[in-house]
Amino acid sequence: QVHLVESGGGLVQAGGSLRLSCAASGRILRMYAMGWFRQAPGKEREFVAVIDRIGTDYVDAVKGRFTISRDNDKNMVFLQMNSLKLEDTAVYYCAVHKSGGYWSEGSYDYWGQGTQVTVSS
Repeated sequence: QVHLVESGGGLVQAGGSLRLSCAASGRILRMYAMGWFRQAPGKEREFVAVIDRIGTDYVDAVKGRFTISRDNDKNMVFLQMNSLKLEDTAVYYCAVHKSGGYWSEGSYDYWGQGTQVTVSS
């Protein structure tokens, strides 16, 4: 059984920064690709970023502003979010990749409960 817990969300003004954390238990994360997704009110959950043993990938909307990283010793994954925009407001989820394309929700088999990020003007 894998348990993921996200933290670090909150209320921030546009242009500000937040760092999200995802702590895992029950599985060694370094063996897997890890993704961040988000779900804004009234919208479907969407891919944000992924990190695997080779590198990282991001949705165009966050490229140059967000950075995904991991600390294998602590079994954690992070999402540094800079220059936040109103449209970044969403619940952010981390997930463990199982198989298939990184951008698809169905390719992930374990999810955290999510952390709310609210960007205000």
